[in-house]
Amino acid sequence: MSTATGAFQRARDHLLSSYGDLPRARAFPRPDLGGTFSWVADWFDVVSDGNDATALRVVDLDRQGAVLADTALSFAELAERSRRVAGWLRSIGVGRGDRVLLMLGNRVELWECVLAAFRLGAAVIPAAVQLTPEDLAERLERGGVRHVIAQADLTHRLDGLRGGWTRVAVGDRVAGWQDYQRAYAAAPLRETVRTRPEEPSLVYFTSGTTARPKMVGHTGLSYPVGHLSTMYWLGLRPGDVHLNISSPGWAKHAWSCLFAPWNAQATVLVVNQPRFAARPLLEMMSRCAATSFCAPPTVWRSLIQEDLTRWPMSLREAVAAGEPLNAEIVHRIRDAWGVTVRDGYGQTETTAQIGTPPGMPIVEGALGWALPGYDVALLDPQTGAPVQGALAEGEICLPLAGRPLGLMSGYLGDPEATARALHGGHYHTGDFATRDADGLFRYLGRGDDVFKASDYRISPFELESVLLRHAAVAEAAVVPSPEPLRLAVPKAYVTLTADYRPEARTAQQILAHAREHLAPYKRIRRIEFAELPKTISGKTQRAELRRREEQRVARSAQEWWEEDFHS
Repeated sequence: MSTATGAFQRARDHLLSSYGDLPRARAFPRPDLGGTFSWVADWFDVVSDGNDATALRVVDLDRQGAVLADTALSFAELAERSRRVAGWLRSIGVGRGDRVLLMLGNRVELWECVLAAFRLGAAVIPAAVQLTPEDLAERLERGGVRHVIAQADLTHRLDGLRGGWTRVAVGDRVAGWQDYQRAYAAAPLRETVRTRPEEPSLVYFTSGTTARPKMVGHTGLSYPVGHLSTMYWLGLRPGDVHLNISSPGWAKHAWSCLFAPWNAQATVLVVNQPRFAARPLLEMMSRCAATSFCAPPTVWRSLIQEDLTRWPMSLREAVAAGEPLNAEIVHRIRDAWGVTVRDGYGQTETTAQIGTPPGMPIVEGALGWALPGYDVALLDPQTGAPVQGALAEGEICLPLAGRPLGLMSGYLGDPEATARALHGGHYHTGDFATRDADGLFRYLGRGDDVFKASDYRISPFELESVLLRHAAVAEAAVVPSPEPLRLAVPKAYVTLTADYRPEARTAQQILAHAREHLAPYKRIRRIEFAELPKTISGKTQRAELRRREEQRVARSAQEWWEEDFHS
């Protein structure tokens, strides 16, 4: 065992032995990995040597939920296959520092390619399968892409796009594209390129809710090693079977479908559905004996529409992230399965920063505490000074003294954006939260989303959390709506659940629910039933909803105001 391997394992094992003891976990030894640590060579290959335990299991379902394919690869098999892929990719010109755009769904070749790229010292640009030719053109140009690996049925989207990049098709053969199948007959690459800590290994394009996407650069340390914090938040242990609902191309996929599980030596379980449906997913969770499950609250809300007691579960851990986690989800899952859904927070630019890890008390409406590897400060957005007190409120920031391992290297090709994010000795997330005397964080929202009504600061996240407790509300987004007296009042855009109709009676019920559970200055005064605009990654575009309100000249036919029901 190399010195670097030993240091990484000691840090990991310290966390594994600290579940239920967050102070001890936060004191974990920051691993001294030297200047050329390779997560693939120094960790993945070491734990994969002769290891027949399942590393990856991909289950493909048809539209009726029947199993089309069930593919499992052991750690040893995946290590060897990725060596062959690396050898073949090198033979067609992929080298150290090259940018490789990877547009694959949840299929085993995706994991092979990421491991192979790490072996070669190349940088992967994950691309969602939903990207349009315009999206791809931007990534090819701004990302400096030299090689593209894409599913055969997606290659047509790159037709006509300029560039001298190598083309590799996965699946059926495509004219003018290299056939990925040839990789399995190639000589395996035995020597791994060891990159320097500043060299990018992963490049993510942000979803661009308010501006064009930024290129987030992560290194061979920041995501592989930084995701020790994510492993701890998820509560993973060796031998676990971890199921995560996330699409390739987005950072959360790497969080929970690659680095965190394999840091723990757990199995990555993937369930592919042509269209999401709750019952087939629940069936596979039960049949495959998933021990931990991570999903956004939208998925959890779909699951609790079913009779959950019909499916016996092996779940020990359950988490959610990315949206308000309403109390109904927590209560329904706990009643059915005896498991408490825990919340967490992080960004594409980081790993998991804040969360409620296993063994800690669940506080309704709270994110949790700073996770191992992170010191979290709240800064006053005006002065940049730390906010103190029993109920501090400010921007979530990470001190750069003792820089967190999981923090990005910067925004590639955009020094101005990097300087804005990394100024004053802190990384600025742009998100706001409160922190109590016990160090417990509650999320308020993006800085651009928080607004004033009657001179009170309003957190959309807090109001949306209340709305989601009502049975009629499937999704909600709160924005300011212009009003002469107060300048603005809180307005909710609401997508209804299947059992409710977009009519006055429903609006009245939801407004009454909000009035009962919110202080008067926070009350939602207007409601409109509509589908919420989303980015390609599924984030609600509140900026688009704010623009609608600013430009509105008349009420929508699906809109009701509080004063409509005064009589």
